[in-house]
Amino acid sequence: MSKGILSVGQPFPAFKKAAVVSLEKGKEFFDITSEDFVNEEGRWTVMFWWPKDFTFVCPTEIAEFNKNFGEFRDRNASLIGASTDSEFVHLAWRKNHDDLRDLKFPMLADTSKSLAEELGILDTHEKIAYRATFIIDPQGTIRWVSVYDLNVGRNVKEVVRVLDALQTDELCPCNWEKGAETLKV
Repeated sequence: MSKGILSVGQPFPAFKKAAVVSLEKGKEFFDITSEDFVNEEGRWTVMFWWPKDFTFVCPTEIAEFNKNFGEFRDRNASLIGASTDSEFVHLAWRKNHDDLRDLKFPMLADTSKSLAEELGILDTHEKIAYRATFIIDPQGTIRWVSVYDLNVGRNVKEVVRVLDALQTDELCPCNWEKGAETLKV
């Protein structure tokens, strides 16, 4: 990577990208912008990246995020998946893969690789995104970043747990889970 990964406390970069939002003819694509992240409704954003469409580990993660879509919605969080593949490749993959046909969240296309590069998650050799997850607060500030090597899938339950902890705005001890006591000092 040419620069470091954007981290906690930094604003999420400005962008406008096409995303696949549906398999219905004429309604497949929609533009998503970083302006959607800043809101007065208290809505958080979870954006997760995978390296390549039509691969092996990636659909297991995407399907798991989809299974947990209600968990994110219940926490007033928008869920966005992303890779450096085009929206047309995303659409073809969704149509082709049983686990991806009924996704409830958009698949963002960063074909210019500009957003992945600005986030610092673009592999310098293959020019694909690492498995990265960003939790962004309603002010558009990055509150959590997790980056995995290309061959290791992430744990979606951990993403939900961290979102829960961040939303308490309190001190959460090791292995804290929603409903448990936070630290009082």
